[in-house]
Amino acid sequence: MNLREERKLAHLHYAVALGDAPGGAGWDDIRLINLSVPEVDRKEVSTVYEWWGKRLRLPLLINAMTGGTPLSGEINEALARAAREAGVAMAVGSQQAALDNPAVVHTYTVVRRHNPDGVILANLSARATPEEAARACEMVAADALQLHLNVAQELAMPEGERAFRGLVRNIAAVVQAVAVPVIVKEVGFGLSREAATLLYGAGVRWLDTGGRGGTDFLAIEQERSGVNRPHLRAWGLPGAVSLAEVRQSGLPVRVIASGGIRSALDLARALALGAELAGVAGFFLRLLQQSSWEEVARVIKAWEEELKDVMVMTGCRTLPELRRAPLVVTGETREWLEMRGLNPARYAQR
Repeated sequence: MNLREERKLAHLHYAVALGDAPGGAGWDDIRLINLSVPEVDRKEVSTVYEWWGKRLRLPLLINAMTGGTPLSGEINEALARAAREAGVAMAVGSQQAALDNPAVVHTYTVVRRHNPDGVILANLSARATPEEAARACEMVAADALQLHLNVAQELAMPEGERAFRGLVRNIAAVVQAVAVPVIVKEVGFGLSREAATLLYGAGVRWLDTGGRGGTDFLAIEQERSGVNRPHLRAWGLPGAVSLAEVRQSGLPVRVIASGGIRSALDLARALALGAELAGVAGFFLRLLQQSSWEEVARVIKAWEEELKDVMVMTGCRTLPELRRAPLVVTGETREWLEMRGLNPARYAQR
């Protein structure tokens, strides 16, 4: 087993064992407003989302996790089955392992084989070349490509990258080269409005905020290496903060919210803050490890029904209406936005 395979297996182990990042994601600071006279029949409510010309039953993405080892292939197959059954999108983990070693390609292609008509996202580091990006997309017949940013994680890895100059220029080259839309995503430390502005200038029009509060890759890498740096364990922008920063940047970008989303209510909060859809990874991985892909699909379907309930209680029939629903931002999220010169009151006064 090579170093990359060992690292991927360690990531899976610690992602399950360590749980979510400390400090919270901030979703509890987002308060939707109950409407006692909604004038909505529940049968009118629709959570359907059209993405890349395909129909999702709700705006949810099983976000990038793994690939490149036999266990990874089993996990990807199970998650692909769950995504197909529940009618949601799915991203594979970084495909660099398969680009370097054709023997592990099947641990990624299994996703398209078991979900032939679904929305599938390819995934590579933002340092990948345009040629590698094109090969990754072809490998899984991708509807879009995720380029992930993981500077904090790389710095925590003894064997990690230390040179990041030219990332934006490289992303721009990939955007120009590939035939599918490009989504740039953080892996748990949150996109700021400054980062969003740089990425928009590179031609990126889809961002996955990847805020703090979900899978904690700093903790994972510290456990894996045995190097304890507790002062960095709460590094990053919480999930709700990152989403609000990007949405209030004024940029015409579309946003996926991820980082600590753990319920249909969190999903509703993210949508009301302006996300197109939400991404969830570690929560579903732990559920899969504890039970089965059928249970993952059952929980996602339960989220669909709970989201409809929330929409009724806020007087919303459609997802665009939910994205315009009033809400109140409280606590640390409000303090953060105010200190950054952003306006949390804008949501309450809609």
